[in-house]
Amino acid sequence: MSRILVTAIPQLTEAHRGRIRAAAERQGLEALFFERDGDALPALAGAEILFAQSADLAAAAPALRWQCTPSAGVDHFSPETFAASGAVLTNSSGAYGVTIAEHVILVILQLLRRQPEYADIIARRQWRRDLAIRSIHGSRALLLGTGDIGRETARRLRGFAPASVTGMNRSGRNPENLFDRIIPEGELDAALPEADLVILSLPGTAETVHVLDRRRLSRLPDGALLVNVGRGAAVDQAALEAELRAGRLYAALDVFEREPIPADASLWQCPNLLITPHAAGNMTLPYTLDRIVELFLQDLENYGAGRPLERRVDLRRGY
Repeated sequence: MSRILVTAIPQLTEAHRGRIRAAAERQGLEALFFERDGDALPALAGAEILFAQSADLAAAAPALRWQCTPSAGVDHFSPETFAASGAVLTNSSGAYGVTIAEHVILVILQLLRRQPEYADIIARRQWRRDLAIRSIHGSRALLLGTGDIGRETARRLRGFAPASVTGMNRSGRNPENLFDRIIPEGELDAALPEADLVILSLPGTAETVHVLDRRRLSRLPDGALLVNVGRGAAVDQAALEAELRAGRLYAALDVFEREPIPADASLWQCPNLLITPHAAGNMTLPYTLDRIVELFLQDLENYGAGRPLERRVDLRRGY
């Protein structure tokens, strides 16, 4: 009976499929590729490995031993997701830092340099160039989350000579010494009044829901800019909208408490807000997709050799 690896990631190129097929054959696996989740369902009865985004596929794979999701976030999975009780999950954390960090720098510069307003001025065929702008140079940056995205963002921020770059995490470690200091969440209240730029790249867990609630948002200094590229639930969206409408804060949001944003939501017309449709970290950048495949192949080699999988997710913790 064949040992089967099922892949359901439509963005993969023929070159990606060739690499996966060759690596699978070296491990004694037959690689099957599908464009749509529904097309993969008949092959799941005997699937040993699943390389796919959908949690629904895991629920239909009784022989599954390992699923790798091409996403970094895993909040759509739970221990109850899997039909196979011994199955493990890995993610693709480490593939998205470059593209999301570039997005963070993009939206910060757009807002600090008033580009949405200048775009509106140009659209009206007016010639005006007197809007007061601000700079990353000399700003105090606070990054909530120091994983791949936080580290790549800190590297890029450093090139603009900020006054300080502070990170918040649970481990207390300062990865690659990229941060001037690391704080635990218990010190967040004290750090917020000293932050001009706040960047969130936190995973979606019970502990991160509304980590920036109404009270904490009120502690930010006037004119502070908040960027969220992690999970929408990390910010109290209604409280943030109130601060934006009051003209006190600025924000660039790529993630939201409800996605898509309802067409009649007031957020669409909110001032001081730059909206992107959860596009900072998708698989449209070739480098990102290449990296996702590379990370999967690394763990496929680990799997075949009986070594621990490097990107195994703790489903109880959510990351």
